[in-house]
Amino acid sequence: MGFTEASPIQKMAIPFILEGRDVIGQAQTGTGKTAAFAIPLLERLDQQSKDIQALILCPTRELAMQVAKEIGRLAAHLPGCLILPIYGGQAIDTQLRGLRKKPQVIVGTPGRVMDHMERGSIGLDNISMVVLDEADEMLNMGFYEDMENILSQTPETSQRLLFSATMPPAILKLAEAFLRNPQMVKTKVKTMTVEAIEQTYYQVETGAKASSLSRLLDSENFAKALIFCATRQGADETANYLQARGFMAEALHGSLDQAQRDRVMGRFRTGEIRMLVATDLAARGLDIDGVEAVINYDMPFDAENYVHRIGRTGRAGHKGRAYTLVSGRDSFKLRQIMRVTKAEIALGELPPLAKIIEIKAARLLQRAQEVASAGGLEDLRKVLAGYGGLDEDYGMELASALLKMMLAPDFAALAEQKKQVKQKKTAQATVGAPTNFVRLRFNLGRKHKVTPGDLVGAIAGESGHPARMIGAIAIYDTESLVDVADSIAPEVMDVMNHCQIRGHKPKVSLDRGPARPGKSSAGAPPKSKNFTAGAFKNKDRRPARDKKARPTGKDLKKDNARPRRAK
Repeated sequence: MGFTEASPIQKMAIPFILEGRDVIGQAQTGTGKTAAFAIPLLERLDQQSKDIQALILCPTRELAMQVAKEIGRLAAHLPGCLILPIYGGQAIDTQLRGLRKKPQVIVGTPGRVMDHMERGSIGLDNISMVVLDEADEMLNMGFYEDMENILSQTPETSQRLLFSATMPPAILKLAEAFLRNPQMVKTKVKTMTVEAIEQTYYQVETGAKASSLSRLLDSENFAKALIFCATRQGADETANYLQARGFMAEALHGSLDQAQRDRVMGRFRTGEIRMLVATDLAARGLDIDGVEAVINYDMPFDAENYVHRIGRTGRAGHKGRAYTLVSGRDSFKLRQIMRVTKAEIALGELPPLAKIIEIKAARLLQRAQEVASAGGLEDLRKVLAGYGGLDEDYGMELASALLKMMLAPDFAALAEQKKQVKQKKTAQATVGAPTNFVRLRFNLGRKHKVTPGDLVGAIAGESGHPARMIGAIAIYDTESLVDVADSIAPEVMDVMNHCQIRGHKPKVSLDRGPARPGKSSAGAPPKSKNFTAGAFKNKDRRPARDKKARPTGKDLKKDNARPRRAK
């Protein structure tokens, strides 16, 4: 696999783990800690057993997939060893089929592991090792109770390993409660960053990444830029998109043979192509002068990968620039990268399409002036004279028409954008709320300073769905209930469990409780879209009484009167 020497965390942790000791490891992402626990884990695995022997908890599905892949590579020559990633967002049936194959190692997110435990599809009775990876991040995301619950259901004899970049009091408390005489191993904090590189990120919608990349390239006009994609297919699709938009771009990835790669690299070095769209594997060891910018079209796996990518610019004493397109759950990775690298990555704002047209038009006119200054246009002036003369008004009309022709794709995109905005406004004005709703329970309420606006803004902003898909909202002291369209409920729960509301990590689940007085039961449409915190003020969650409907003394006397005996 190319390992020549153990990293510091591996040197310190592996011997203690092989001895069966519980270990607390403090190490940053990108320091080799996955191999630090995975190598001894696989060494101690009973390959003859079909029980789940090891459980690794990760804060996000991306990290769970990455860790499972890395362990799979380490276990490539262990016959019968099966590693299964378990995470939210993937179909439960797919995971159940995987569990039926009897994996020995489970890598999962706390929420989905708990779900399988409740279903009975995962049993922890024979677990011999539990690993909490990125424990501090799981704490930040509100998984403390889940971690506590999972650890409490593993055998007391199981070996427990906890890895974390930081050691907040809650993590130490967890370790004290569930680890037996743990050995502490700690690596020195090493700042990974490149001072000579200006770093910026843009928050973009998932479906608008390609157009956002085009706007960035149009506005900056790089002489040479290196664009990183996560997959070969993604690199091909991005390069094709840029070519269709008039950029000199080509893809570089592992599917190309050596001759093709040499040809692409040669064209990039000479400037024949200005945009090289590459995968990490293809760009490994790449050293090209004059790369003005590195653009992370897809987020890197970790901080080390990020530093490795952006280090391709800003070489030989030159100032470099690095840009990252962030969408959906990429925000977690970005925070992790900023924490580990100690880098200042500023939030940028892409210019609107109308501004892009101005920039490109100005660039074309500047180029036209340079051509005019070079002379040799007499024959073309004669051609123009035959089409209506060269008066000032006609010249302005003709120049505008030529610009419009040259910028046709941009004008088409601007027209489509205006059309979509108009359609959206019309839809919002004419289309009512969906009729089928389900109720979600948030573990945040008044004590967390949460308002209905916070909930609507977070749901609409993170999921990308309009506010009309959100119905009734009721806020209590420590929790809130929100009705959302049933068609978007799974997605809303998934994204909300990975975001923040007023600095708190929400835990969101379906509200399966009984119907409460004054509001619709789960699954039924809300009676009003304007359901607010004021709808319920009493601690027993009963609706505040209408003063006009308050019973009088006569009413009470009548109600308490004895019924007359029938004659």
